[in-house]
Amino acid sequence: MTIQTTSGRGGAGLRRRAVNLAFWSACYLCLALVVIPTVWMLAGVVARAVPVFHFSVLTHSTSGNGGGLANAIIGTAVVTAGVLVVGGTVSIATGVYLSEFAPRRTRGILRGAYEVLAGIPSIVLGYVGYIALVVDFHWGFSLLAGILVLSVMAIPYITKSTESALAQVPTTYREGAEALGIPAGWALRRIILKAALPGIVTGVLVALALAVGETAPLLFTAGWSDTAPTGALTNSPVGYLTYPIWTFYNQPSASAHALSYDAALLLLCFVLLLILAGRAISAYARRHAE
Repeated sequence: MTIQTTSGRGGAGLRRRAVNLAFWSACYLCLALVVIPTVWMLAGVVARAVPVFHFSVLTHSTSGNGGGLANAIIGTAVVTAGVLVVGGTVSIATGVYLSEFAPRRTRGILRGAYEVLAGIPSIVLGYVGYIALVVDFHWGFSLLAGILVLSVMAIPYITKSTESALAQVPTTYREGAEALGIPAGWALRRIILKAALPGIVTGVLVALALAVGETAPLLFTAGWSDTAPTGALTNSPVGYLTYPIWTFYNQPSASAHALSYDAALLLLCFVLLLILAGRAISAYARRHAE
């Protein structure tokens, strides 16, 4: 009897180890399916861009199929800053309202709305922006039209991350503030949002990275310009880094191909800088929250 029990326990242990091994093997396989193509793509971009890269690309504007990418770099930075201000403000305010103040019925409606918005293809949003802003409002291809369309794309991601980050803040923070007689607004600004800041920053980074990498919405709304942004919000096209990647790569000119590779490399560096800045902000927020 003892022998049968021992053998049964040993068989159960072997099965558990086999299932555990199979589970972790599947996890590592899925991770490899994501990481390997990404690394292969990044290595391909760097390998093509570095041999043809010149620092004059950073200081000269595009001229036809040649020149530099200063106009596109400045345009991308301005568009990103605009999305951060417009989309970030609306999204964070919406996330705070949904997490802290919205009634259950309103919360369900707004959540459904931004989840539907997240599923709309970017080219559809770009076409709607073209019809509504460029044509009907007579803004023409412009900086403001591009910022608004990309902000609409960013709203679901930042709103969701803000709401989720606030939901993860322990309820004891709110209860303790209420017990001490601290006003709800002050507690929200100085305690709850401070604790949720790393999660909010992560959502903002994801949204900005998606916005920076978009081409179709900007083709319909921002157009393209060989010069740096003039500061005019309407009726003034603007350059951006994804345009030469999408357009110049299909042209036979060697200089056009070089600009396409350089733009891809600069876009990777731009996203990397966003990630590093977000990590620094998150680390600072965690350190001071403690």
